[in-house]
Amino acid sequence: MSEIADMFLPMPSDLVFTALAHPVRRQVLELLTEGPCTAGALASRFELSRPAVSEHLQILRRAELVRDTPKGRERHYELAPESLNELSRWLAPFERYWRGRLGALTEVLDALPDEPPKKKRRRKT
Repeated sequence: MSEIADMFLPMPSDLVFTALAHPVRRQVLELLTEGPCTAGALASRFELSRPAVSEHLQILRRAELVRDTPKGRERHYELAPESLNELSRWLAPFERYWRGRLGALTEVLDALPDEPPKKKRRRKT
């Protein structure tokens, strides 16, 4: 896709940004990169109650960042990459912008001398 076309991609839903705004939910997503997990197993990784972790999972599910699959009496949660792909596509122009800016900064810094110039002493008058 061209850079101009990228600028007009639909923005991910507010639910996605709300879900990602909380550090516990971001950490849950990171944990789910290791594979599907139950709410109980996820709760054991936090100093939170299982119901609190379940609430976070429901917010992530409503934002379509995770999906759950019932297996017996348990629900297994896994990443739902479609919403993450949508978010990634929307963020791509910003990433290119910052990559360009950081590249320009690198060029400026590389052009600087390795040692700072020596300061001249001022004579007291």
